[in-house]
Amino acid sequence: MAENINEEKPQHTPVVTEESLTFLEKYINNPSPTGFEWMGQKMWLEYLQPYIDTHYVDNYGTAVGIINPKAEFKVVIEAHADEISWFVNYITSDGLIYVIRNGGSDHQIAPSKRVNIHTDKGVVKAVFGWPAIHTRHGGEKEEAPTLKNIFLDCGCTSKEEVEAMGIHVGCVITYEDEFMVLNNRYYVGRALDNRVGGFMIAEVARLLKENGKQLPFGLYIVNAVQEEIGLRGAEMIAHKIKPHVAIITDVTHDTQTPMINKITQGDLACGRGPVVSYAPAVQNNLNKLLIESAQKANIPFQRQASSRSTGTDTDAFAYSNDGVPSALISLPLRYMHTTVEMIHKEDVDNVIRMIYETLLNIKPGQDFRYIK
Repeated sequence: MAENINEEKPQHTPVVTEESLTFLEKYINNPSPTGFEWMGQKMWLEYLQPYIDTHYVDNYGTAVGIINPKAEFKVVIEAHADEISWFVNYITSDGLIYVIRNGGSDHQIAPSKRVNIHTDKGVVKAVFGWPAIHTRHGGEKEEAPTLKNIFLDCGCTSKEEVEAMGIHVGCVITYEDEFMVLNNRYYVGRALDNRVGGFMIAEVARLLKENGKQLPFGLYIVNAVQEEIGLRGAEMIAHKIKPHVAIITDVTHDTQTPMINKITQGDLACGRGPVVSYAPAVQNNLNKLLIESAQKANIPFQRQASSRSTGTDTDAFAYSNDGVPSALISLPLRYMHTTVEMIHKEDVDNVIRMIYETLLNIKPGQDFRYIK
């Protein structure tokens, strides 16, 4: 549905500063593939450091910044740090490389993309090759890109030459594409799913510090690893922290572009605000608190329903530790799992504000049960 320009929109409150945006650009451009997140996590912790009391990192790389670490009541705000990528799976005698997914990488966007192969000797440049159009139309049906036929070319002509560059089965591969601002309205880049989430929860910590807010509970700012392959980092850290409340932020689909069915995917748009989810894992009383906090602060928001699971780290936190009241605030995003993921600047500000305002309304020891 096209935005009605006659509708009155709430006055927008900017949050992201020039300094914040500089960090976001560096953070997005830095590769952080599933299972290899540590460089991005180090960068994130350095940015977060002035706004927290202490931090730790677990065995698999999930990073946790803590405000009021001695408080008994623990509230988590969480995002995930990893990005989809590829693994080297097979090197041919001719020096070409076949791949398998690391997370939900899209084989259809791969042909003609430039990539970085990460080795112990450093980054090796390569491209996803694809036969020229002249060679593909011969009266037969064209072959579409599949995992069986996409391949990398790093300029070598033998397996031995490839291996001499430090490339071996298991090397991880990321796309080259970098961050940009489009029409002074959208942030565009790879891995906005969901490193922008890590950025937003760090900005919440910045606002708390700069506005001099003293929370009456412990706040655990969690940037989890390995979400893209099954919420694994969240599963691990939820059991370590044992929180009383968890607010998760991730991305969801903007459904306004072609080839997306609103009947099945819902009616969500970049620029209309954060998305509140309804799902079995979402605790309804906590969800009401999110909505009331947004309404009081005049923050626009949208609604989404999920059938069985949210498919986000919300599920991992909700079903941990005998049940943790959990809720999800999503950021609308176009072109998920591509190199041109797109989000609206105002939505980023408003997700940050919504989490911040909700934290100010949580009471230590708050009982979210339906029946007391």
